[in-house]
Amino acid sequence: MSAGTASSPIDLTNQFLIAMPSMRDDHFAGTVVYLCEHNERGALGLVINRPTDIGLAHLFDKVDLKLARADLSEAPVFYGGPVQTERGFVLHERLDEEGGHYASTLKIDGGLEMTTSRDVLEAMASGAGPRKVFVALGYSGWGAGQLEDEISRNGWLTVPAQTDLIFDTPVDERYDRALSLLGVDRHFLMGEAGHA
Repeated sequence: MSAGTASSPIDLTNQFLIAMPSMRDDHFAGTVVYLCEHNERGALGLVINRPTDIGLAHLFDKVDLKLARADLSEAPVFYGGPVQTERGFVLHERLDEEGGHYASTLKIDGGLEMTTSRDVLEAMASGAGPRKVFVALGYSGWGAGQLEDEISRNGWLTVPAQTDLIFDTPVDERYDRALSLLGVDRHFLMGEAGHA
């Protein structure tokens, strides 16, 4: 290969984007985003550390469903990002063949799925459905090359995702835990901000 050959496109699907302290965009400052899809057309992800003041039980009431799962009734609905904030996105563990399939599901390399169809909510309302779920309103989206540009300008750090951070880690610990996957401490980043 010659030195002038273009590099291959990166695929950050199933990775976390961790906002650098210098991030000034209010939608993303201090966030960790789980990337559900990243390809030549762009990227789609969900912010995993911004709970809203809406609980799952309330959300289910709003769509005329009764949530029968006590393990989820107190769980918050998250702000997934600034795009289509009126629409729900359910990130969940992959179901086995007997677990059923939903009408609109994106299978993500790494074992998770993101479902946008009502049938996943109906399954959860009946006490079934995926055991581990993360529900968000809205998503984070980037056009072709936009995310790569933000990363090259030091807007984001990236690290392979760990599902326990999404489903089992307390919300207020997710940013620091994501950084720890890189062996980085938040205080070090803040001290280095603005230095070459």
